[in-house]
Amino acid sequence: MQPKQPRLQVGEFERVFDPSIGESARWYINDHTFIRGEDGTWHLFGITHEEPANPLEEKFFVHATAPDLKGPWKKLAPVMHWDASLGETHVWAPHVIRHDGRYWMFYCAGGASHSEYRIHLATSRDLFDWQRHAANPLIVDGFDARDPMVMPHGDGWILYYTATSVPEGGHHVVYAVTSPDLVRWSGRREVFRSPQTGTYGGPTESPFVISRNGRHYLFVCTNEPYNTSAVYESESPLTWRSENRVAEFPAHAVEVIETEDGRWFVSRCGWGQGGLYLAPLTWAN
Repeated sequence: MQPKQPRLQVGEFERVFDPSIGESARWYINDHTFIRGEDGTWHLFGITHEEPANPLEEKFFVHATAPDLKGPWKKLAPVMHWDASLGETHVWAPHVIRHDGRYWMFYCAGGASHSEYRIHLATSRDLFDWQRHAANPLIVDGFDARDPMVMPHGDGWILYYTATSVPEGGHHVVYAVTSPDLVRWSGRREVFRSPQTGTYGGPTESPFVISRNGRHYLFVCTNEPYNTSAVYESESPLTWRSENRVAEFPAHAVEVIETEDGRWFVSRCGWGQGGLYLAPLTWAN
C-alpha cells in the first residue's frame, strides 16, 4: 500500500567534485563511497576513467579528501590498482565502512567470466594504505555480481549486491548475504526482484539501504533512463517488492550519507556527467 505522503524528498543537485582536475582530458567518476576519518576528514573513493565510458578498463579508484562533505575536495593519488595475479580484471564500486579500528573496503574485482564475478575485501588503518584480505574472493556470482553495500544487522552484518536470478542472466535482482565478522559470508537470499530480465546493467544497480524509524529503504539505480534512481520501502531489511516504490529522482549510482550534525544527502555521478554531485535529502518522518 502506497504511503499517503512522500517518505522522502531529494533537493537540487550541486556539483562538488570533478575528477578531470589535473588531467589533460575529461574523466568520469561512477559508483563511489564516502567515509569520514577519525580526524574528521571526509574521504571519497570511486570508479574513474577517461571519457568516454570504458568500464572493463577501470583499473583503479579515484581518492579525494575534504573537510566537509560538500568540499572543497582535493584529488589525491589513486588507490587499489587492479591485481591480475589475484584474479582481478578491473575494480568497481567500492564501499567503505569503519569497524574495530580499521576501514573495510568491499569492491567488485571482475572475474574470468561474467557469470563468475568476484567481490573482494581490502582493509586499511589510515584510508591511504590498503591491503587485500586473504579470504578473497568473498563472493563469486553473476551476471557481473557487483556494487556491494554493507550495513550492521543484529550481531552481524548484511552485504547487498546486484546480480541476476541465474548467473548467466535472468531477472535483475538484489541479493543479500550475512556475516558474523565481515569476512565469512553465507545465506545468499534474493531481497528484491525486478520483472525485467537481462544481463549487464538493468534496474537493480547500486543498491543502498537505509534503516530509519523501524522502516527500511532500498535505493537502486534503475537506468530508466540512465540518470534515474528509485526507492522502495519495507518493514524488513531482507525483503522489498516492486509495488512498494515510494520515490524516484534523477540520479545515477546513488550513495546516501548522514553527517554527524544530522544533515542527509544523496549523491549522483556517472558516465558523461561531469563529476560528482550532492543534493539534500529530507525525510517526512
